Amino acid sequence: MPFNIPILLTWLRVALIPLVVGVFYLPPGWLPLEDRNLAATLVFIVAAITDWFDGFLARRWNQTSAFGAFLDPVADKLMVAGALLVLVQLDRCNAILAFIIIGREITISALREWMAQLGASKSVAVNSIGKIKTAAQMTAIPALLYYDVVLGAIDTRYWGEKLLWLASVLTVWSMLYYLKKAWPLIKEKAGTLN
Repeated sequence: MPFNIPILLTWLRVALIPLVVGVFYLPPGWLPLEDRNLAATLVFIVAAITDWFDGFLARRWNQTSAFGAFLDPVADKLMVAGALLVLVQLDRCNAILAFIIIGREITISALREWMAQLGASKSVAVNSIGKIKTAAQMTAIPALLYYDVVLGAIDTRYWGEKLLWLASVLTVWSMLYYLKKAWPLIKEKAGTLN
């Protein structure tokens, strides 16, 4: 397993996940809810920044590796799933939306793994719909973790909910896009099983 700064940042992201979740389970009286919201939001934002930064550094310093390519999306999915489960528990996120987003991540991860084994991973490479979905999701989650008004004008509850709905729609759209791209190969491989 290679060890470099980009992989260290990815491991940091994995380590931050329990902090996002755990801050809401501190004993009563340790932190007021507003402080828990702020702490979880800041930790999530730091984790999200490491997601961008580790990829940037890996490409810039030519330190990409198979292990990094494996660990990075796993860390992303754990971070999103953990935050969504907390938001469902806090009644800030509809459980169906969380299921759609987490279910899509599992489905597309499995599809990408299978396509990679067939040597066709480029057909399910990240596209612009997936990037917009990720941007909406990574904005919605900290907004819902914070769950208050910012600067006396921006209601993060309202915008977080709207952005999570947008992310859910884009989640389904991008999943259908990836499945459509993979469908000819799926049909071909299913036909060889008969």
